[in-house]
Amino acid sequence: MKIDKLVKFSYREDFGHTWYVQVLNIRKRSLFQASVSWSDYGMAYLQITMGSNGLLGCMLCLGKFGIDFDILSRTYNFDYYKNEDI
Repeated sequence: MKIDKLVKFSYREDFGHTWYVQVLNIRKRSLFQASVSWSDYGMAYLQITMGSNGLLGCMLCLGKFGIDFDILSRTYNFDYYKNEDI
């Protein structure tokens, strides 16, 4: 069993600002992960997911503010965004 870090924090700037937190990463899964974002574009929606990618996920956007969390799900893939040519 490989445990990367107990708690991992990340920040990404792409059409706004997004802060991420992941708790207890094991391989490509996290016990809990969440993000808070302030986007350049505003929308309003609520999305709740169960299954397929994880146990439970919820995403809420109100205008430019967004928050989401996932429980027992695949981890966010930050390596995908490291290539500047994408």
